[in-house]
Amino acid sequence: MGNRFASGKIAIAECDRCGQQYQLKKLKTEIIKQRKYQLLVCPECWDPDQPQLMLGTFPVDDPQALRNPRKDTTYVTSGVNVNGNPSGGSRDIQWGWYPVGGARLNDDGLTPNYLVATTFVGTVTVS
Repeated sequence: MGNRFASGKIAIAECDRCGQQYQLKKLKTEIIKQRKYQLLVCPECWDPDQPQLMLGTFPVDDPQALRNPRKDTTYVTSGVNVNGNPSGGSRDIQWGWYPVGGARLNDDGLTPNYLVATTFVGTVTVS
């Protein structure tokens, strides 16, 4: 017993989305959320399955906490640094931009900032 359907080599079909005529073999099945629907759409109307619609489909293991954490012994308590300025400890970060060290001017001294810009001018000889 042969096939139950004709081969459809030259069959004409209509896109279920835009209504244009195409060869039946050029139409693609619409897939949404990894599920096939009974829609045949032309190559212009066909959209690949959107990966964002598959959230929760695959297990994701993204641990944030550490097993058996240890106390940070590298932290130095606050006090005075080597320049005599008050320090917040070993993680006290000084930051600034134009003008360098100008953060204190804008926030009424709330941000400690003892940065000093140093520069020099040199010469370049091109031969």
